[in-house]
Amino acid sequence: MEYTVNKLAGISGVTTRTLRYYDEIGLLKPARINSSGYRIYGRNEVHRLQQILFFRALDITLDEIKLIMMSEDFDEVKILNTHYEKLMSKRAHLDLLINNVKRTIEEAEGRTRMSDKEKFEGLKKNLIDENESKYGDEIRRKYGEETVNRSNEKFAGMSEETYNHASKLAEDIIALILKAMDENDTKGETAMMAAEKHKEWLMVYWNEYSKEAHAGLGDMYVADERFTHYYDQHRLGAAKFFCEVLHVYTGV
Repeated sequence: MEYTVNKLAGISGVTTRTLRYYDEIGLLKPARINSSGYRIYGRNEVHRLQQILFFRALDITLDEIKLIMMSEDFDEVKILNTHYEKLMSKRAHLDLLINNVKRTIEEAEGRTRMSDKEKFEGLKKNLIDENESKYGDEIRRKYGEETVNRSNEKFAGMSEETYNHASKLAEDIIALILKAMDENDTKGETAMMAAEKHKEWLMVYWNEYSKEAHAGLGDMYVADERFTHYYDQHRLGAAKFFCEVLHVYTGV
């Protein structure tokens, strides 16, 4: 079976403009161009488009998809298994979130009661989803799939007591950073206390510590405006200052 751009767009749900763009960037070339100048797609191209759409469903960028699919060691079965595992994980997360929202609505309407534990589990799930949405691509590129997944699993299993402790640490870190900025000293006792608290906070989420990763996180606070905002909303320049502190603390 062969398809023109319009027919392939019709069965796939992808716009004709998108298909033409995929052709332009070399991601999905037609099998041939017919005598009338129309792009013609065959079975192989339909299969490749399916792969692309799998990747897009996982929020992978087109540049990354092209690198993966053009790679000499591209393994279709391995990739499909990875798709399957990620989608199943995504479905489990969505099912949990949907159930939590449903229970919250029922409680608001007076039809049921949610325990503090149930509310806390929903909060953790929401935070994981929010962090994945905002920072998932960056941290996975920097630290790898396995590291991020293990961190998410650790957070998902966190007790409310540990979560509250981490929240208190985060507040203490900001206070110490601002005090160190007042002292204008990235090497002083206050600055080192901020870095030490930050390490303690990290170990609530990380499974293992390395000075290089700790310093690298400081670099990310400066390089990515979303991370920068978290610190600079308290005082302009806080992210850059703390990055310097972390490099002093780690010696990296």
